[in-house]
Amino acid sequence: MSSEDFTYADVGATRDQGFCPPGFHPMNVRTRLGEGEEVFHRASEAVLTWKMHRALGVGIDAGADRAAPGVDVTVTLAGMIKAPCRVVWTVEEPRRAGWAYGTLPGHPECGEESFVVDRTGDGTVWLTVNAFSRGAKWYARAGGPATRGFQHAYARRCGTVLRNLATQGGADT
Repeated sequence: MSSEDFTYADVGATRDQGFCPPGFHPMNVRTRLGEGEEVFHRASEAVLTWKMHRALGVGIDAGADRAAPGVDVTVTLAGMIKAPCRVVWTVEEPRRAGWAYGTLPGHPECGEESFVVDRTGDGTVWLTVNAFSRGAKWYARAGGPATRGFQHAYARRCGTVLRNLATQGGADT
């Protein structure tokens, strides 16, 4: 995977939730999903296999059935806005699973976003959506705070949808 294809320099930087490159806007939204190993398993599978994104109602055209570094993904919003991305890292551990994608040319934003499910020591399961971005297309730049508000609402919706999938069995494979 060539970092030259990405529209930003700090490829993979969402691994460090505290990092935000200069000139970008940070986002960190954490949602409690439930408790226990089964909730963690269902949530992890829904994130890693695009089920969470599809359940959000966005279009997903992915080069693989499961997130893996180098997989190209195009997210389509409202049937009109196409957002090409590439998975830059994944994690699959006993208590942590997820991935991040970075923007490619043509994406309305420039930056990176991660979706990570983790199970804490007390068994609580969380989704953390971590990102840094800035507008790339004129309409994303013109939207300013409204664009960032949409991104935060999208991240919160990810948590709500994933909670439903993980606790109601909708993520079974």
